[in-house]
Amino acid sequence: MVDKERPAGLREKKKQATRHALFEAAVRLAAEDGAQHVTVEAISERAGVSPRTFFNYFKCREDAFVLPDPEAGERVRQAVREAPAERSALDVLRDAMAEQIAGTDLDRELLSLVALVLSRSPELTSRLLCLQAEEERALAEAFAERLRKQGAEGPRAELHALLLASLNAVATRVAMTHWRERDGAEPLLDIFHQVFDQLAAGLARPVDES
Repeated sequence: MVDKERPAGLREKKKQATRHALFEAAVRLAAEDGAQHVTVEAISERAGVSPRTFFNYFKCREDAFVLPDPEAGERVRQAVREAPAERSALDVLRDAMAEQIAGTDLDRELLSLVALVLSRSPELTSRLLCLQAEEERALAEAFAERLRKQGAEGPRAELHALLLASLNAVATRVAMTHWRERDGAEPLLDIFHQVFDQLAAGLARPVDES
């Protein structure tokens, strides 16, 4: 059993490393030359893979600039659908997202370059917003499915699911912005947990540090 799982784990790590190399190559090339001048061939060459391999990881050229891990959303949704019914939705969402953040290779310098590239490219910003909207709708449906299993249906349940999905996008953006602007004074994952502590407390007042 262990011998069978080990190669699969190594393959997944290699896959993640290749995907990150492509993402980083795309962002750095765009920061240097402008995203409109960066080709799939150039991204692939810098990442050390073939253009054919590129399309094993990204649907289109534009996604390589804005989507570090196209499979992360599905992993979060799967975690939401499979979480025990007695757990709060907010805790389920926090833990699912925290697992994805813990597994990323993003650093502040690269995140700053992403922000720079987006500020120079309305087309990429539009693509990112479209992808985020798609992910939000899919996550809302995962929460709605979870609620249906708990016997909750109708407009109020749909609203609850939509709100939870929206919170995910807001919490992630706030955590990343705070982390980047404070020059990485605290680990990103710690800040992310602080964001959810504030949400769980109802935002009545700042949560005291302990």
